Amino acid sequence: MSFDTGPGRYRHLRLEIDAPLARIVLAVDEAGGLVPGYDLKLNSYDLGVDIELYDAVQRLRFEHPEVRAVVLTGGLDRVFCAGANIRMLAQSSHAWKVNFCKFTNETRNAIEDATLHSGQTYLAAVNGTAAGGGYELALACDRIILVDDGSTAVSLPEVPLLGVLPGTGGLTRLTDKRGVRKDLADVFATRSEGVRGATAVAWGGWWTRWRRPAGSRRPYAAAPWRPPPDPPARPTPPRCRCRRSTPTGTRTGRSRRSRKGTG
Repeated sequence: MSFDTGPGRYRHLRLEIDAPLARIVLAVDEAGGLVPGYDLKLNSYDLGVDIELYDAVQRLRFEHPEVRAVVLTGGLDRVFCAGANIRMLAQSSHAWKVNFCKFTNETRNAIEDATLHSGQTYLAAVNGTAAGGGYELALACDRIILVDDGSTAVSLPEVPLLGVLPGTGGLTRLTDKRGVRKDLADVFATRSEGVRGATAVAWGGWWTRWRRPAGSRRPYAAAPWRPPPDPPARPTPPRCRCRRSTPTGTRTGRSRRSRKGTG
């Protein structure tokens, strides 16, 4: 296995640069799994896909600083990304799964770091189903634009379908980054079908401060993420003085109730 790749060798995505705009189009090759035994259906990904995505993010940041906005979208019909390939995970060892999740987390962190420190704003154009790791990938972007076509939805189905927690920062980014109320995040994590744009807007604060005008087909857009401010310093509580002076000296004070049962 090699981490050395480049745009000319990508099998699973297209990198299109027209500065100051760039596009990363996910069009995963079903037969292009890193190891035999599974098909990468519905734009699901394995480590090989994420190696290419990480390479594209780093190339845009360090080789193309003139790019100011990056659109991340799906290249299949009505599919953005179905997340990590389940059959790949089922046949992998525990050590492989752990390192796979670590690498995919670093890719998402690299997207956020490029936005914060290199001025490259990432926009997730969700043009189809975004499930599990696919939605977590969209959450890593600065803005999310969700097509309102009646079928496009986002979900974190790991808990109801697999009995595991999302492994690439989904629950954390949902509440801390997107500002979703924790009770709504709990409900969302138990709905395998996820939610569509109208429901997300109705829940409020998740996607956008701009509501879609009546009769408009414009997509929903998420408000940009900014790191939360540092919490205010907690005041130091006053020290409890538990000693009092008596004619015979200083002794520890006890309440009248605590002395009642003593002989």
